[in-house]
Amino acid sequence: MPEPAAEVNQTRQSRSSIGWIAPLALVIALIAAAAAGWALLRPAPSSPAPAAAQLSGDPKANACDAYRTVSSAVSLQTHADAGSEVQGVAANARLAMSGGATYLLAHLGAGTPSDLSDAIRSFATGLQDISMNALAGVANSDPTQAERLRNAETANTRIADLCK
Repeated sequence: MPEPAAEVNQTRQSRSSIGWIAPLALVIALIAAAAAGWALLRPAPSSPAPAAAQLSGDPKANACDAYRTVSSAVSLQTHADAGSEVQGVAANARLAMSGGATYLLAHLGAGTPSDLSDAIRSFATGLQDISMNALAGVANSDPTQAERLRNAETANTRIADLCK
């Protein structure tokens, strides 16, 4: 059996060999806290507008292609056979208008001719107004909503002419 003095000596040696772990853990924790603080407080990197970065080629062609896609989607969804799913068809039509407006605006480039970009912005705003009011329960027979629909149809015709 080991002597008590030898046992105490062995315990001291094992403590001194692991005594460096706590200070090391403290240093690592401080470094991690400093790195987290730096990441939190550093300025966010600036990035280009995603829509503008994705556009390439002819700005008029991009805008007209987006218009054709949206026009097709809105027409398809607003003229779908409702059957027993009237609410579903109406929801899809509203989604096509709302999403289509965003899609159109995202595909306008800096080089898009101003008459076309103005018409697209007007059409997109009209689609947003129509869809949001429809979601709020405004019927197409409401005079203001009917006017919005007429204005959107006028803008639609104007864009179709500009994209020929």
